[in-house]
Amino acid sequence: MRLEGRVAIITGSSRGIGESIARTFAKEGAAVGILGLNNFQRAESLASELEIDGFNASPFKVDIRNPIECKKLVEKVNLQLGEVDILVNNAGVFIPKIIEETSEDEWNLQIDVNLKGSFFMSKSVVPTMKKKGYGKIINITSIAADLGFQNSSAYCASKGGQGNMTKAMCLELAQFGINVNAIAPGNIKTEMNASLRADPDYDIMQASKTPSGVGHIDPNELTGAAVYLASEESNSVHGATITIDGGWSSW
Repeated sequence: MRLEGRVAIITGSSRGIGESIARTFAKEGAAVGILGLNNFQRAESLASELEIDGFNASPFKVDIRNPIECKKLVEKVNLQLGEVDILVNNAGVFIPKIIEETSEDEWNLQIDVNLKGSFFMSKSVVPTMKKKGYGKIINITSIAADLGFQNSSAYCASKGGQGNMTKAMCLELAQFGINVNAIAPGNIKTEMNASLRADPDYDIMQASKTPSGVGHIDPNELTGAAVYLASEESNSVHGATITIDGGWSSW
């Protein structure tokens, strides 16, 4: 198993991409901290399911927008599961609206969760990782970090910041044995975009934008890249972004 003996924290892991990564990390031998807030019951259910199947997983409730909660969360994980080796900053909010209809609260929510939450969680795990001389931080960004999308100004801004933060953190932390990298998904089939996918024309339109002809990608297709970046196989990979988008960004 490629992550045997490692301890991982995955934000937003009660559903979607985070859930897929949590399940895969557990099967690869990691002790997994499953984080949730509004969907905490689902985080508890997932952890219970994994434990019944013989894996090591525990649920933790945290608001990653609060730096004090992030720090306390890492302390809890260090005590309950062991010192953190891997952090996956996956939690995200997407509110598609035109500029005139995007409220300040909606702007702040996307910046606070997608960007500031990743920063606060990374800041909280770095002392433990520096002490160990080892760590893996994986930011789940988006192709929206580099491409503009209509009706998504706040989301694109948050993901652009997260992507550039990945590079900046890499330059700062590589010397301590900490790898900071990113995965940039395209359109992934999750609850986050379920309302958009309810329109059959939307999926056809998305498929037309990828050379592979795939409108939406199954979240399980991201797990291989996540395991690679979380394992020792990626020890010489720093500041990289693995794009998984069906070829969308190649046009």
